[in-house]
Amino acid sequence: MPKVSFSGEPAQQLEPLPDSEKEAKNIADLFKIKALIGKDATESAVISQMSKARIIHLATHGFLDELGEVGIPGVVALAPAGKDDGLLSANEVINLKLNADLVVLSACDTGRGKITGDGVIGLSRAFMTAGVPSVIVSLWRVRDDLAAALMPEFYRQWQNHPKQSKAWALRQAMLKTMKDYPNPGDWAAFLLVGEVK
Repeated sequence: MPKVSFSGEPAQQLEPLPDSEKEAKNIADLFKIKALIGKDATESAVISQMSKARIIHLATHGFLDELGEVGIPGVVALAPAGKDDGLLSANEVINLKLNADLVVLSACDTGRGKITGDGVIGLSRAFMTAGVPSVIVSLWRVRDDLAAALMPEFYRQWQNHPKQSKAWALRQAMLKTMKDYPNPGDWAAFLLVGEVK
């Protein structure tokens, strides 16, 4: 995890998210691919893979404006390496050329942003501007362990019911997660923005 400075305080390393690593591995197993995790999930490695991916899933820390980013609010944490600070910002995403059908930002506050006359400007808009028709984001802080339960279930539902939409699969995953975690704060943070099919 990168080191970040909140409100001008000295930089501190972000806490690891062990359940996010499990989430990434479980989802990678569903698609029979290798997940980029830990020190391998550098900003440059992730960006390189994103340009070729049909589905992009980032299970990590997310921040709206706590880091004082100028421009479009929203940042997700990746592994720092060399000159890469390990923070992929909405400002960087907007300049990418992506061909993915779906981006899932399994991190805190990724659906929030600056409210304007054109709607919410943040990470979801940045990914859509970069060419992605559908983005799943969170509206508040999400628990690492609960996202790790919900997200693989979303992909299982989507794979097992190919004629159904991504929105339907997300709803089914929420209904299933709700049985074990009845508090809506635990499972209702995520929503699909953009194309639902």
